[in-house]
Amino acid sequence: MNNIKVGIVGSAGYTGGELLRVLIYHPNVEIIFANSVSNAGNKLYKVHNDLLGDTELTFSSDFHSDIDVLFLCVGHGDARKFLDAHPVDASVKIIDLSQDYRLRANTTYQGKKFIYGLPELNRDTIKSAQYIANPGCFATNIQLALLPLANEGILPDQIHVNATTGSTGAGQKPGPTTHFSWRNNNLSAYKSFAHQHLQEISESLDQLQNGFLPQSEKSLLDRAAGKINFVPQRGDFARGIFSTIYLESDLSEREAYELYERYYASHPFTHVSDENIDLKQVVNTNKSIIHLEKHSNKLFVLNATDNLLKGASGQAVQNMNLLFGLDERTGLNLKSVGF
Repeated sequence: MNNIKVGIVGSAGYTGGELLRVLIYHPNVEIIFANSVSNAGNKLYKVHNDLLGDTELTFSSDFHSDIDVLFLCVGHGDARKFLDAHPVDASVKIIDLSQDYRLRANTTYQGKKFIYGLPELNRDTIKSAQYIANPGCFATNIQLALLPLANEGILPDQIHVNATTGSTGAGQKPGPTTHFSWRNNNLSAYKSFAHQHLQEISESLDQLQNGFLPQSEKSLLDRAAGKINFVPQRGDFARGIFSTIYLESDLSEREAYELYERYYASHPFTHVSDENIDLKQVVNTNKSIIHLEKHSNKLFVLNATDNLLKGASGQAVQNMNLLFGLDERTGLNLKSVGF
C-alpha cells in the first residue's frame, strides 16, 4: 500500500512527541505536518531533543486536509473547538486523543460517530470506522483489567481500584503537583471516587455486561462512582500506570486465568502473567500485563501499562493500523527498559 499521510495537531506536547517517536520509524507512514503554532519553523528535536539524529522535520503552523489521517493531541475540550474552527475533509480519518468524543452522549462529528478506540473491546468496529476516540490512560488500564469479567457478565456490584500514575499523565504544562521538588519522594491521592475516566470505563463495561451501569437521574459520573471505587494516585516516577483491583468472585484462580487468557488470546498487546508483575515490564512499550490472584472470596487483579503508549499514543497508532488494514503491531514492536 501507499504510505499513510499523517497530520498531527498538538505535536509539541507529551502525547504528540510520543506519537512522533513511533511514527518516524513506522514503515507505512509519511508525516505531512506536525502542527505547533508556538514552535513553527523549529526542528522537532528542538523540543523533543531525543529525536536529534532521527529526523530533520520541522514544526509547522499549517493545517490542511491533504492527508489520510489526522491525530489530535490536544487538551481536553480543545479537540471539539479545533474541529469547529478547522473543518476536516470528510475523507480524512480522525484519531482524537482528548476526551471530547469518548462518551456516548458526545460522539458525533459531521454526522458520523466517533468509535471508542479500545481494540480489545471494539477491534472489528474500529476497522471500518472513520473517526476514533482514543481512550484515556487510566481508563485503558482499568478496562483491560476488567473486560474479561464483564464479557462473562460476572462483574459484582462493587469494584475497588487503586491506581498510581507517573507525572507525564498530568501533561507537559508545569503545575504545583508536577514540580520535581514536590513530586520526588512523594505520593498523593487525587480526584478520589470522582475521576473523569470513570465515565468511559463504566460505559465500556456496560457494553459487555448489559445493566452494569444503573439507569437513574444521577449523572454518569455519580452512577459510575457508585459501582467503581476508584482512588487515583500520583507517583514519583515519570511514566506508567500500576493498578491494584479487587472484587468478590466465585471463580477459582485457575478459572480466572483461563477466562483472561481466552479473552486476550487474539490481542497481541495484552498479556496475562502467572507471576507477579512490575511497572518496568511495560514502560516504553504498547503492552499491558495482567496478573491475577485469589484470596478467599476476593479476586485480585494487577495491571501495568505505559500511560503514554498503550494509554495514549501507542494505542492511537494501533488504531491507525486497524483503520488502514495493517497488522495492528506494525511500528509498535517496542522493548521495555528492563533496568
